[in-house]
Amino acid sequence: MLEPLRQGLPPLDPAAVSNAASCALPPRYEAVREARRFTRRTLDGWEMGDRFDDVCLVVSELVTNALRHALPANAPRLADRNGPVRLHLMRWSERLVCAVRDPSHDSPVARDTDDFSAESGRGLFLVDSFSDSWGWHPMAGTLGGKVVWALFRLQKPAD
Repeated sequence: MLEPLRQGLPPLDPAAVSNAASCALPPRYEAVREARRFTRRTLDGWEMGDRFDDVCLVVSELVTNALRHALPANAPRLADRNGPVRLHLMRWSERLVCAVRDPSHDSPVARDTDDFSAESGRGLFLVDSFSDSWGWHPMAGTLGGKVVWALFRLQKPAD
């Protein structure tokens, strides 16, 4: 999971990961709520609850995009809980990465829109606005699909 992410991120030492957590999400829209709950529990456990609002918004958008655009139209939406979408949260001392893996090989596309009151089409604009950077990479090996990630810079820990 980490290797494809490292290809486009600023240098991150895999050995320096201080915390990591992931969860499988079912292919139904209720999974966005589950992703928010998982993110809340994880950030609280890492004593990072103060970052929840921005991180949760980005996680919600990434998971929604995966469910809406990355699953085949005929994918059953009531399948088992170990669905094809997976959320990963990884923390280094000065960075937090949220990554969502999905089965699609299609690149995420940010829509050009001037209508900021629209109820859809602004997901990647919000990800770009609330995170420090974001990107995506195809998965290597037998997993297939892609990972869309967002990076948050964290305050340096006090010495």
